[in-house]
Amino acid sequence: MHLSVATNFDDELIRRLEGYPVAEVFGKLPCDFVGGGRPSYLLSPISRRRFQRHVDLARSFGIGFNYLLNAACLDNLEFTRRGQRAIERILRWLADSQVTSITVSVPYLLELIKQRFPDFEVKVGVFARVATVQQAKFWEGFGADCLTLDPLVVNRDFKTLAAIRASVRCRLQLLANSDCLLYCPLAGYHMVGLSHASQRHHRSGGVALDYCFLTCTAAKLDDPVHYIRSNWIRPEDVACYERAGYTHFKILERGAPTDVMLRRIRAYAERRYDGNLLDLIDPLAGRRTEELQRNVARGLLRRWHDGWNLLRSGGWAALRRLADIRSELATGERPGVCVDNRKLDGFLEGFPAATCGSRDCALCGYCQAWAERAVTIDPHYRARYAEAERPLREGLRDGSLWGLSVTRASRSDHVAGARPR
Repeated sequence: MHLSVATNFDDELIRRLEGYPVAEVFGKLPCDFVGGGRPSYLLSPISRRRFQRHVDLARSFGIGFNYLLNAACLDNLEFTRRGQRAIERILRWLADSQVTSITVSVPYLLELIKQRFPDFEVKVGVFARVATVQQAKFWEGFGADCLTLDPLVVNRDFKTLAAIRASVRCRLQLLANSDCLLYCPLAGYHMVGLSHASQRHHRSGGVALDYCFLTCTAAKLDDPVHYIRSNWIRPEDVACYERAGYTHFKILERGAPTDVMLRRIRAYAERRYDGNLLDLIDPLAGRRTEELQRNVARGLLRRWHDGWNLLRSGGWAALRRLADIRSELATGERPGVCVDNRKLDGFLEGFPAATCGSRDCALCGYCQAWAERAVTIDPHYRARYAEAERPLREGLRDGSLWGLSVTRASRSDHVAGARPR
């Protein structure tokens, strides 16, 4: 087993990795020209000096550092003189910092790095959405050293996993503890939005109202089966993937506290976890809402007009309330949701052989039966969350979060042939 582990840039995390099969840690500055897979407000501000110290410390423990340039979209600025100079500068800085590898999701960046900085190992991230033999061979042909496969599609499709493993010689990596919706229809939109929210030049200022995250959380609370249909790999099931030829696993989350990250690393290294599976997979588990709120406020100050309207409309108060409630989902003695990991023993072994994409979940019922066995949602928590989310959801739809007064068009305004009045 080889683990690629998210770092929160706490040096104590590096010191406590000794004895675990951690090959590298991955992370990035909260914002740079290219951007990455998390908005800046979810990440603690760090200086380049602190970054360098962390990279050096990891190297002293024999642990590599993987820097994320994994944005799904660069606004086409990569094809401008300004963009070329910015990319060149950041790659030169990473080379001087002795970063060992870089993760990308844009094919052009892979070609650029291999041409200009051939000493870097280049990994392909999940935002590239590699999920077929043809896609894997394409990226390998461009020079990729390692592919991180799309967990939304392949994590429980062992036929495809075997076919991809047989088709390429480069390393393959699986994301172990993601909790996204099955074949998530929001994924492409979410990836682009997250990418822009960590780009220094972008007008978002490192903050985006995460419509996709709100929608995903609400869907899971409305229908608990989504917690089971998700794309996680239980620590107990790692051996099934190793038998299929997969020995490299990626562990999230970059903003998680050190004790949360160590719990996750220990669980996968020991291949067992007794407790709430959400401890391992929830992206906000253990996060302090006060820190998130400070970071959001800092980002909104850069967009003072949007920030003022959000404050005036009551959206900021609604956001803070929802963040406080969301933080209770997987934490404390009485979490809002519990997915009992022990009650999932045997889940993967009995999983239907046919791929989920070819079946109607309502007719299959396999995950539904496991959800009834393993998932518990506190009804009081669900009601509180729904009540707190409602004004935000309505404000997103009607524009009131931005101080707009939008009148609802009548049905007659939209019928075929209707003329504007």
